Amino acid sequence: MKKLLMMLLALCLCAGMVAGCGGGDKKAAAPQKALKVGTEPTFAPFEFQKKDSKDFDGFDMDLIRAIGQKMNAKVEIQNMGFDALIPALNAGNIDIAIAGMSITPERQKAIDFSEPYYKSGLVVVVNKDNTTTKSIADLKGKKIAVQIGTTGADKAGKVEGAKVTAFNTNAEVFLELKNKGVDAVIIDSPVAAYYLVQGGKDSAKIVGDVMEAESYGIAFKKGSKLTAEANKALADLHKSGEYDKLYQKWFGNAAKAK
Repeated sequence: MKKLLMMLLALCLCAGMVAGCGGGDKKAAAPQKALKVGTEPTFAPFEFQKKDSKDFDGFDMDLIRAIGQKMNAKVEIQNMGFDALIPALNAGNIDIAIAGMSITPERQKAIDFSEPYYKSGLVVVVNKDNTTTKSIADLKGKKIAVQIGTTGADKAGKVEGAKVTAFNTNAEVFLELKNKGVDAVIIDSPVAAYYLVQGGKDSAKIVGDVMEAESYGIAFKKGSKLTAEANKALADLHKSGEYDKLYQKWFGNAAKAK
């Protein structure tokens, strides 16, 4: 009889332990969901692949990973052409697109955007020892370097009496400025800021205000519930100061467009 009671007691204890374990499972954190993120990694400093590397780097890449953490999601980044991003969203092949994408009325007809996370625009860059150029208004009759086919080239073409020289790459544009072949450069603000962060601040500086600002947004399929989740995560990153740390990492002390 005593043995039977001992066995029943042991069984009760085991049952209690199993029930306790089951209760613990219910309180455990939900498993991470996967977020398929599309990008076109040829737009430094927002998204790019380092030489001889398959890893995705850049401000956008750091930002979407930070947003993913806030959403308790594993971010899986996919490389695709820029023109393929919106069709891929609408087809459900990706959940999110982030690629320095400007928020435009035309795009808003096809997809949803997050709150703006970055404002781009054009800036004037001059050599550090230049004390006479304060803004684009001071470039009348001056020599200006631009990259072929950019909005910077269009803007420079409207400067009265300016001699505009167009180059194939940003690197060539900044080299011409450094060699004092031109008086100034007109270029996208994030490209200029990244150049300064990468060592250009020793010889160059940005002057004047950001011109013709446009907002970048994270893209989602129309009606996606992820839009609200990402907006909340983005707001949390701003509130905690994490966004500012990422901005500082990639753009230094460059002023943000307003």
